[in-house]
Amino acid sequence: MTIANQKGGVGKTTTSVNLAASLATYGKRVLLVDMDPQGNATMGSGVDKSRLDDSVYEVIIGQIPVEQGIRSLPECGYDILPANRNLTAAEVELLKLPNKESRLRHALLRVSNTYDYIIVDCPPSLSMLTVNALVACDGVIIPMQCEYYALEGLSDLMSTIRRIAKLLNPRLRVEGILRTMYDPRNSLTNEVTAQLHQHFGDRVYRISIPRNVRLAEAPSYGKPALVYDRHSKGAVAYLGLAGEMIRRRKRAGAAGRQATGS
Repeated sequence: MTIANQKGGVGKTTTSVNLAASLATYGKRVLLVDMDPQGNATMGSGVDKSRLDDSVYEVIIGQIPVEQGIRSLPECGYDILPANRNLTAAEVELLKLPNKESRLRHALLRVSNTYDYIIVDCPPSLSMLTVNALVACDGVIIPMQCEYYALEGLSDLMSTIRRIAKLLNPRLRVEGILRTMYDPRNSLTNEVTAQLHQHFGDRVYRISIPRNVRLAEAPSYGKPALVYDRHSKGAVAYLGLAGEMIRRRKRAGAAGRQATGS
């Protein structure tokens, strides 16, 4: 599952970290992959990015197997493949490597059966790192604020997803649109929500993520909101999102079995 949006500040990393922790609370085996050179998901999970010996950078350029880069985080409940600023160099190095768009996918195949969910946090750009994330996963979750300019950026991202699905990853689909920093008292929020429902229907998650001080504070303590304050509105919202995702997957699986007559 890739968490992607080329627009910054929409809650990609917050969603990646807190969704990973929430799915783990439901008993799911979760791997969080940090594909952002800023390493915010890494730091927000309590891992010091400045002291990493092995990271996703070494994995995607082929220096180490993915198992060597993964760290277990018992307090958070999930495992992480961390990142730091070394990943910036991968943008250039990937261009020289064979299968440059699918390096992450091939690396993760070694552990795909170990986890129920693999969540990939992307940088705020449509870069080669983001392309690798989209090629590696089956679904995309798009976090977005309910603002006018967010709709314009969403159109560009959808075009990119369609091109990658056509050329590199036919399994790729939009899993869901997640409204973040949501304030129902704002008239623009309600207008954008209506447009999203019109264009994307039930792919818009019923759960929305409210503006919440605890969500903003948690990363500075190196913890998901669920660990920092499990009763906060933000933590409860992400638990609800995880539950909605799990129910959707069950329904999709049941529909697939019916379609095949099994």
